[in-house]
Amino acid sequence: MGILDTLGEVAGAVAAVEAAEKLDPNAGLLTKGLAAVAGFKGAGALESMVEKKEGEAEATDGDTQTSDSQA
Repeated sequence: MGILDTLGEVAGAVAAVEAAEKLDPNAGLLTKGLAAVAGFKGAGALESMVEKKEGEAEATDGDTQTSDSQA
């Protein structure tokens, strides 16, 4: 899933640059670069958080099924 993760991060970077251009049409290269980095890192962090939540949900589902089968 490495390529899908990277594509998500790139999409976050592009979205952040577009948002920066909407806020400031005269945004400089530095501003656009910082927006791209922030979008890239933000998308990666968001994806990690979602994966963590999914893992916790699966663990919780496994615990409830084990408890039900023991009862």
